[in-house]
Amino acid sequence: MRLVILDRDGVINEDSAAFIKSPAEWRPLPGSLEAIARLTQAHYHVVVVTNQSGVGRGLFDIDTLHQIHATMEQELLRRGGRIDAIYYCPHGPDDDCSCRKPRAGMFRDLAKRLQMDLSGVPAVGDSLRDIQAAQVVKARPILVRTGKGLTTEQRGEGLAGVEVYDDLAAVVERLLEEAV
Repeated sequence: MRLVILDRDGVINEDSAAFIKSPAEWRPLPGSLEAIARLTQAHYHVVVVTNQSGVGRGLFDIDTLHQIHATMEQELLRRGGRIDAIYYCPHGPDDDCSCRKPRAGMFRDLAKRLQMDLSGVPAVGDSLRDIQAAQVVKARPILVRTGKGLTTEQRGEGLAGVEVYDDLAAVVERLLEEAV
């Protein structure tokens, strides 16, 4: 199975320090949905793994989160793309859960559900915690410069051996070149 794991905010859609709290606030990054559509058309499975602490902070509820994801999925369908599953951590940073990145609980749940080892599976994120979670399960961490990515890259911390690309479209271009 060809699989790609994506963070949401800052990779697929614009990030916000005030959180994405409604479907109306969700805005795709230029080229991101088309990039996912290219993966879908190349028979990749695409899974989103995302921290959504706005739920735990009381900024929005699970139903609203599902509506945001439904908006994202509808926009993808219009472009010929698909997301096969969405894993999210609704907890706040102080909740000490095992699912919130940089911990790898969501990655482990995905591996268990798919009954596969995630070693070498591309995992695209824009923050150090995305990279760290991917590294725990030996996935292939990839940093994009969108969202918090440029700041993460400039800090340089924990990025030894991590591939860095301008955006999701550039990552997908590389992955499709490798698949030939």
